[in-house]
Amino acid sequence: MTRADAPVTPPVVLTIAGSDSGGGAGIQADLKTIEAGGAFGTSAITSVTAQNTTGVQGSHLLPTDDIEAQIRAVREDFDVAAVKTGMLAVSDVIDLVVDETPLPNLVVDPVMVATSGDRLLEPEAEAAYEELIAEATLVTPNADEAEVLTDRTIDDPGDAEAAGRDVIEMGADAALVKGGHVPGDEVVDVLVTDDSVTTFRHDRVDTAATHGSGCTLSSAIATRLAHGDALDEAVAAGIDLLARAVRYNLDVGEGPGAVHHTVEVRNEAARHDTSEAVERAVAALVDRDVSPLVPEVGMTVAGATPYAETPDEVAAVEGRITRTMDGVRPNRGVRFGADGTVARFLLAAREHDPALRFAVNCRLTDAVEDALSDLAGTVSGYDPSERPADVTTEGTTTWGVGEAFEASEDSPVAVVDRGEVGVAGSVTLLGSDSETLVGRVETLLEAVES
Repeated sequence: MTRADAPVTPPVVLTIAGSDSGGGAGIQADLKTIEAGGAFGTSAITSVTAQNTTGVQGSHLLPTDDIEAQIRAVREDFDVAAVKTGMLAVSDVIDLVVDETPLPNLVVDPVMVATSGDRLLEPEAEAAYEELIAEATLVTPNADEAEVLTDRTIDDPGDAEAAGRDVIEMGADAALVKGGHVPGDEVVDVLVTDDSVTTFRHDRVDTAATHGSGCTLSSAIATRLAHGDALDEAVAAGIDLLARAVRYNLDVGEGPGAVHHTVEVRNEAARHDTSEAVERAVAALVDRDVSPLVPEVGMTVAGATPYAETPDEVAAVEGRITRTMDGVRPNRGVRFGADGTVARFLLAAREHDPALRFAVNCRLTDAVEDALSDLAGTVSGYDPSERPADVTTEGTTTWGVGEAFEASEDSPVAVVDRGEVGVAGSVTLLGSDSETLVGRVETLLEAVES
């Protein structure tokens, strides 16, 4: 039997950049990010570098005729919807790209120095960037690169905005001045256009594994522009992806690792398996009849995708598991975003131990508290009545989980919430997989029943 083909037509993105033999940055990072974003990646390699997570050991610039041939080959055959530039190295290559303009949705990442500190742009080529910037839809310098381009010192978002305006005066439609190199607990990125300034804030991740961050961000933005997103939407999506890619970085190589270019698509792909794992756990608890552990408000089993950051990425029992005359049963099925309380608890716990993916809430009685000693692992807790005055009621869970983890040398297997006036106490069991979670529930139940 001959099957009919079923072709798809993704938008095409062209990256003009250097090759990173270590795979974390350059063309390799660009193509991974573009494909993960649902576009078709094409490339024109400007330089071949010998590098890894520890640094750049060598670099070979391709002849400009060869670079031009690559660009022409792509543009003659493909309907290119967006172009991003990375490592261009010398003024001749920058001039070559300028000669190819106009380029659709051109995102210019003015790569000058690698994350490792190795220089990737000849000093005399800095001035040549002005002509390319004048053709750009968006320019994405980090603070160090913006200082070179604008001759400003950038210490805060106000400085970044001023530098962005300078870049627009060079002719660019917009500038995104990135704040990753500016000290502070938050990373503040500033998007400047002719008529607006938008500030994006993310908590800083305590890691040195940022190799490929600039390449990944500019490629993600170019991909969203190729899909037809408005500029501010494309930038917001790219920044969100990078924040997650940095937190869940790839621990590869002997030096600092690389950002996780495909983190979002892998997280999305795990939704079905996560939901099924929660369903299996619910079925096991129903079969075992965990009535003695079910709180008055009901029990929830929750499971987070591997790289979950929001409640919408946590699957839980909708309507909770409740006691009946002949055991327990879930009121409804499992759905992402179904339960806020246990989902928030799980996400708060993952801030301290990202390996935790599953949680279940149990009632707190004297018998349950005594039985906690049967669990193989650390049990910690917190008292909501002791929360500081600046912690709101809504913020109690995040504060309390933080207190419990800080008081424990190891990641707790159970966290006790002592409750307060009008709110019953509870115990939340945690696990890295659903089988471990169910095992802990069964251990607790057996201790209570005995």
